[in-house]
Amino acid sequence: MSLKAFFAENVERPEPIKRIISNRFKDEQGNPIAWEFTPVGEKRSKQLRKEATKEVKIKKNVYKDQTDYEQYLLKLAVETITYPDLHDKALQDSYGVMGAESLLQEMLISGEYTQLIQIINEVNKFDSEPELVNEAKN
Repeated sequence: MSLKAFFAENVERPEPIKRIISNRFKDEQGNPIAWEFTPVGEKRSKQLRKEATKEVKIKKNVYKDQTDYEQYLLKLAVETITYPDLHDKALQDSYGVMGAESLLQEMLISGEYTQLIQIINEVNKFDSEPELVNEAKN
């Protein structure tokens, strides 16, 4: 069996996924606007996880790394969202915030954010795909 299928130039690139996060964001005709998501590679995901990890003191002279998973998911969400551009200064200014993470938290209400995180998990394949697992087992 050839390894050519695994060569970078032969691997299918993931297409952006479009989903409506909220009916509150509408176009000129009053239709809800879909957001776009693109999966993040493992190398970048590890960097984001590291950014969300801090050293916590357990006892005298004993420290342990602890990842803040809420912070990691927020960073992953910002990285996965390709539209709207959360890094756009004018968009941030319109909400009176600085930074993509602050903007995302300001833009969405709690339930919308929860739905967003579910989509982020799906786009990045954190949700289980039983058919692929079963295929691999057989």
